[in-house]
Amino acid sequence: MHAMVLEKAQHSLRWAEVPMPTPGPTQVLLQVNACGVCRTDLHIVDGELDNPKLPLVLGHQIVGQVLDMGAKVKAFQMGQRVGVPWLGHTCQHCRYCRSHRENLCDRATFTGYHLDGGYAEYAVADAQFCFALPAGYGDLQVAPLLCAGLIGYRAYRMTGDASTLGFYGFGAAAHILVQLAQYQGRQVYGFTRPGDIAGQQFARDLGAVWAGGSDQPPPHPLDAAIIFAPAGELVPVALKAVAKGG
Repeated sequence: MHAMVLEKAQHSLRWAEVPMPTPGPTQVLLQVNACGVCRTDLHIVDGELDNPKLPLVLGHQIVGQVLDMGAKVKAFQMGQRVGVPWLGHTCQHCRYCRSHRENLCDRATFTGYHLDGGYAEYAVADAQFCFALPAGYGDLQVAPLLCAGLIGYRAYRMTGDASTLGFYGFGAAAHILVQLAQYQGRQVYGFTRPGDIAGQQFARDLGAVWAGGSDQPPPHPLDAAIIFAPAGELVPVALKAVAKGG
């Protein structure tokens, strides 16, 4: 099969022919329909994440059809469309795994980092960490939900019934959530890098009632704020913008 392979950090991916993967007892073999590009993929290529599997097939927002499966796989059927996220495998025995916090498992392995991912014609994945995908979403539309959608919604649900929300960093997760928040009747205030006029306009186009730089205060106190940008200095900034009890 063909795949885009990272052989060394800070080098371009190489179009290569590699062996077809074979599913293990708990794995599914997928024909890849689509695979999204995440900022984490770029961190790996740039050498900003330590010890990736090399050579490596990147990609952890995989949408594919089940072509084959291991003997222990019961959750899926041949030909079914499934999604593969960042979390690829865990020990399933530690206190985090036993309390439904598998993403914190110390022995977790991740798709497109420790495990070959979806920048290929075919991929294998642990069936226990795959998702059945509903009809109604196209492959290109559902792929980002497997990472940006997951991490975004995990934070979004912690905001409770907040009616005014601030999103610091208006990338993949925020652009999905602003649409959900608008549908639910909430008001979103989008914060971008200072001077990012295009990003602020993008936020407004998607339904934000206000957008500006992260160095600007919102016109009204926020009930809750979510920081998506990897910038610790935004924590006190966002706290200052949030009303008491937010």
